[in-house]
Amino acid sequence: MQRRELLKTAGLSLAASTLGPATVLAQAPAGRAPREVLLLIEKSSHCISHYDIASGERLHTIALPPFPHEFVVDAAQRYAYVGHYGVETSGHPGPGGTSVLQIDLATRTLARTIDLAPFNRLHGIQMDQSGRLYVLSEDRAQLAVLDRPETDTAVRRAVPVGGIKSHLFALTRDGQTAYAMNLLTHSVTQFRPHDAAFTPVACVPGDKPEGNVLSADERTLYVTCRWSNTLCAIDTATMKVVRSAPARNDPTRIYRCRDGRLLVSHYGDRSLSIVDPATLAEQAHIPMDARPIAVSLHPTRPWAFVSQDNDRVGIFHLESRRFERFIATQREPDVSYMLQG
Repeated sequence: MQRRELLKTAGLSLAASTLGPATVLAQAPAGRAPREVLLLIEKSSHCISHYDIASGERLHTIALPPFPHEFVVDAAQRYAYVGHYGVETSGHPGPGGTSVLQIDLATRTLARTIDLAPFNRLHGIQMDQSGRLYVLSEDRAQLAVLDRPETDTAVRRAVPVGGIKSHLFALTRDGQTAYAMNLLTHSVTQFRPHDAAFTPVACVPGDKPEGNVLSADERTLYVTCRWSNTLCAIDTATMKVVRSAPARNDPTRIYRCRDGRLLVSHYGDRSLSIVDPATLAEQAHIPMDARPIAVSLHPTRPWAFVSQDNDRVGIFHLESRRFERFIATQREPDVSYMLQG
């Protein structure tokens, strides 16, 4: 991704917290609400960290190889799987990384490194409802699958996604269908991770499609086109654009809130937008002091955790449409996920 946004360069050596290895996910005492912890990639500090959401305190840091990026957490919140992208942004040259980093969330340690070579520049990463892990090689434009990621030591299957420079992807809950965002072919391709005989179906919604999210019924794929400055709704049955609307400058990511509304981050415009999923019309525009990099949503509260390029995570209230407070982070906070301990 062509953005300074994500985490910049720094050494691998990081001072970890002095907290003991079991504090973050320890059981809360009876009668006390569980501690809410934000798991956060800090790309240019080359690490993943735990932050106490209530206090903003950094609880622990796990050093990782240079430029980790996207990650996913399994349903049991036992492991996080981090793709080793290995370059600063999609615009930077280089072979990048070839491994998935398995994080033990109970002990807050790097449990092991899974070598996926020759698959490299590992970026998009997802899990299906059966617990299978899917990892996208941006350089090879191929999706690698691990059926049992907690123990697999190698890729179980792989398929081409049908584009070039495949950066991110959406995945149906059953893992049978996926949609790749291909930066150089400017295409969105539908493909079948478990059916190599299926020919990918391409749609060209605009220039540089990147942000993506499926509707709750998986019948619509919402996509942001960064160079066209548009939002698109694609019918997943026909792979045709059924709605398109103008966006603000550089719509980078799109997220689906629990009530169905869409939250769009604009890197160039330094803002967020709340969007009607039926019409793609903007319902609210929230200017920011810094560029939004990535967003995650609280599972029950109306909060969005917005990683920003000024080394802060903003806690944004979706109803009041205001930032309530900010958490200071290390260099270039990126993808996040809320854990409950």
